[in-house]
Amino acid sequence: MATLAQATHRAFLSRGAVRATAAASVLCASMALSGCSKDSTADAKPTATPSASSAAPTAASPSADPQSAEKNAVLAAYTGFWAEQVKAYAKADTKGTELKKYATLDALSQIDIDVSRMQKAGTVAQGQPTHDSKVTVLDASKKIPDATITDCLDISNWKETKAKTGQVIPFPSNQPTRYQTSASAEKWGNQWLITKVTTHGDQHC
Repeated sequence: MATLAQATHRAFLSRGAVRATAAASVLCASMALSGCSKDSTADAKPTATPSASSAAPTAASPSADPQSAEKNAVLAAYTGFWAEQVKAYAKADTKGTELKKYATLDALSQIDIDVSRMQKAGTVAQGQPTHDSKVTVLDASKKIPDATITDCLDISNWKETKAKTGQVIPFPSNQPTRYQTSASAEKWGNQWLITKVTTHGDQHC
């Protein structure tokens, strides 16, 4: 009977909470303002006029990546998908999760298989994985825009345990705990959805 560690090595783990993220980034900019005063006495020396270069305001530089907003939306879906999968594995049940908000039925089928096996084995997953994900391909010109996410998945702190006792089930000796995964996503309406996740256990990161 497959363990969680073996399941991660198959076709697909998802959503989690990433550091992620999985989720959307917030840019924060700060600006320092300073003032100056002028001496009003008759014999005061005139204040030097600032050079044109120092007086001119700095123009905001354009975004280096015109697709950054869409990429952030893709990563937000990926992060949400993993977060909900972690919830499902923590109780060996997809009920009460929002997995369908972030993934298609094809992508969710493997999670359903994993959860079913965990229920039969009486196991759950404790902790959570970490990610280093980025969008490597994005084509927004298609009728259904799609994208590819590359992730360095670390499952060393996401361990399968016996549900009743909390006993940790060790990883198989040949199970890598940090390796590459890739995910496909499509934009359905205004929402990006994960359609497939593939693990690459032989590609360490």
